[in-house]
Amino acid sequence: MTVQDRWLDLRGLRFHYRDWGGKGAPMILLHGLASQSHIFDWVAPRLAEHFRVVALDQRGHGESGKPNAGYDFEHIVADLLAFLDALKFKRAILLGHSWGGNVALQFAAMHPTRAAALILLDGGFLDMQANPAMTWKRAEQQLAPPKLAGTPVEQFRSMLKSRRGAQWSVKFEQMVLYNFEILPDQTIRPHLSFEHHMKILRALWEQRPPRWYPQVQCPVLMLPAWSDSMDAHERAFLAAKRQNIAIARRLLAQSETVWFAHTVHDVPLQRPRKLANVITRFARNLSNQNRRRR
Repeated sequence: MTVQDRWLDLRGLRFHYRDWGGKGAPMILLHGLASQSHIFDWVAPRLAEHFRVVALDQRGHGESGKPNAGYDFEHIVADLLAFLDALKFKRAILLGHSWGGNVALQFAAMHPTRAAALILLDGGFLDMQANPAMTWKRAEQQLAPPKLAGTPVEQFRSMLKSRRGAQWSVKFEQMVLYNFEILPDQTIRPHLSFEHHMKILRALWEQRPPRWYPQVQCPVLMLPAWSDSMDAHERAFLAAKRQNIAIARRLLAQSETVWFAHTVHDVPLQRPRKLANVITRFARNLSNQNRRRR
């Protein structure tokens, strides 16, 4: 399926998005923190067999504008609303990965008539402050991104290949490298600067998802992931994730949870076929329910 790279001027910024077409219900794919729209390159063509699929580079990311301000959820939700309006989508299914899930959640709570359904892909249900020990100072220290600017691109490629192992491919490498500019001296620089990354991280720390759950009127599909090899820190994080999902299920009006076992956080890269199948089944069930109500 052919994909088109497109640009829009919204709210004084230039936004890039990828458009796979399709004739079904509109579906907007929202990447995670420090990622970009290419992370959906394997799953989006499968989804476009059933939906009208676009993936947005959110502000500060990918090929979209990179202002010095506006990295709080209110600005980013307003960007998304302007994007729906520009594409003339009255309502859309929102698939948010990681931080993109938090964006989708707050959008659906603030604009309930514009979200047809939410798909929270290993994100959107993390409440950092639920753990009293997770002060901002601790979050700032533990979750700051590695400073990769200035790394030779060949060194970075070798690191990717060694970490991915048998699952490495040229396409995978290309999709990850879209997170960076490759400078004339053949070093990389993240599209999302360290300073902007930390502003978003602060917004994530401040956001309390349980506040927004009761305001979400549309059906929600939560797709958390867990991997096989976990250290003590990762096991504690998984336990917290389970608790947060239990809270979400209690407070959301309509939700379903499907766990992705033996899967890393970047589900669209590791399980694109299964991901597309689960989403398609969920959306078809919604369509059937809506038809029965008419």
